[in-house]
Amino acid sequence: MQASIQQKILFPLLAFLLCLFFAPHAEAAPMYTENGTEIIALNYHKIDAVDHPLSVSPEEFEAQIAYLKDNNYTSITPDQIHDYLTKGVPLPRRPILITFDDGYEDNYEHAYPILKEYGFHATIFVIVNYMETPGYLTWEQAKEMSRNGISIQSHTVSHQPLSPLSKEDAASELSASRSSIEEHIGQPVRYLAYPEGSYNHIVEQLAEKAGYKGAFSIRCGIIDNASHPFRLERIPVFHTHQTFRDFLRRLHYASNFERFGWIHP
Repeated sequence: MQASIQQKILFPLLAFLLCLFFAPHAEAAPMYTENGTEIIALNYHKIDAVDHPLSVSPEEFEAQIAYLKDNNYTSITPDQIHDYLTKGVPLPRRPILITFDDGYEDNYEHAYPILKEYGFHATIFVIVNYMETPGYLTWEQAKEMSRNGISIQSHTVSHQPLSPLSKEDAASELSASRSSIEEHIGQPVRYLAYPEGSYNHIVEQLAEKAGYKGAFSIRCGIIDNASHPFRLERIPVFHTHQTFRDFLRRLHYASNFERFGWIHP
């Protein structure tokens, strides 16, 4: 399991470097563009005090959430994003989606109380086979959060990259994770985060066939009307030497990165 965590660092870390490299003195981007409302989806992993790229300390996390609250950001749900992209349902002026990948226990212990204190929703993408194992959420913890503004969604059964799998195995990962989470939580599961950001057109089709309404990648960028529901961009948040400064850079400059073509594959 530890090897799996180490293997997945490279892809988000590369996305982070692309987000961070340019425009240190640019003005904050507008929330509305020619492609409609800009939606920021933040991508966290662990909220703890470990000195590790995937870990943001509880103090840093609270400072970030406080900044969002003080600057009138409104946390939204994946359903609100889907309804905006597919039906044009309006969003609040500064919409932000807060997501966590993997389903670490510290999401419950540290992030959840902070989110509740500031009145923010979030989405946690859990790995079914990791639930109830040391360091990861229990089903009871996930169920409690799901009743209090935290959406529990799918990061598949085993966290295998989906693109290299056979169609049968990929389909099983997608459908079995949905049914298991719904059985344990009692809430609908309609969204997916691709393990290690691995997807292709076939995986998108399989996900839609399995009943998902959308899926999130690790491609760094903002979501707007040009986004595909099964290729949704996110902005990674990591522990760095100046975590809060780098958080602000990613929050404000991601649209500039996309506009100048700096973060397209």
